[in-house]
Amino acid sequence: MIDAGKRNILGVLVNIIDYEGAVELIIQAAKEKQGLSVSALAVHGVMTGVLDNTHRFRLNHMDLICPDGQPVRWALNFVHKARLSDRVYGPNLTLRVCEQAAQEGLPIYLYGSRQEVLDAFARNLGDRYPQLKIAGSQPSRFRQTTAEETQEIAQTIKDSGAAITLVGLGCPRQEVFAYEYRDLLSMPLLAVGAAFDFHAGLLPQAPPSLQAVGLEWLYRLIQEPKRLWKRYVFLNPYYVWLLSLQILRLRKFDPDSATPPEQELRYG
Repeated sequence: MIDAGKRNILGVLVNIIDYEGAVELIIQAAKEKQGLSVSALAVHGVMTGVLDNTHRFRLNHMDLICPDGQPVRWALNFVHKARLSDRVYGPNLTLRVCEQAAQEGLPIYLYGSRQEVLDAFARNLGDRYPQLKIAGSQPSRFRQTTAEETQEIAQTIKDSGAAITLVGLGCPRQEVFAYEYRDLLSMPLLAVGAAFDFHAGLLPQAPPSLQAVGLEWLYRLIQEPKRLWKRYVFLNPYYVWLLSLQILRLRKFDPDSATPPEQELRYG
């Protein structure tokens, strides 16, 4: 396993880790029934923390932040000499965790998205990994939940017998969920976003050649221009600009400057 320590990218702490290391940590926590909040952040995910001090606190207090986007991996390599040969892409991490969970007999739970997506996702996972136990699923309520509903959601997941929960609420809601539910659920919570739609077969993934050179964002922009244009047109150049300032030491990005949340957001 690689280093696995956290490093500062624009004030957001990202782990130096590869697929093997991430899967090992997740499966070990599942076996030991330990809470583990996990996300795989691309540029947009990092920028949600850069632009929101409170959300940066949440991200920096999650257990494992994987470098999902190539530009995030490149930043770790250039700024911190990480020598990562590949990113830890959320949809691929999802499959690797499910494959290992199937081998270890660890049931998974699917939380988020819409019921039709969950049904297709579960069906495709079952076809790919016949031994995988899917303990249950629950679609997003697409709103904030009450304190009572939060407890009900947590209890439903626990009662299912799941050892790992995959969370697909979209960034940054899924990271908030993983942060806030970590101590309610003694298991890994993986904020994996688009993996639900990709593996349900409802959204095409970028060709590997585009992914390798960091142009997955362009492919996704073409697929969903109305939803994603602001994210990529504004945030990608801003990320490059701020990273240049960090590299040149013209601006300090202090992870400790983040602001603790005053209340729970309770995304469901």
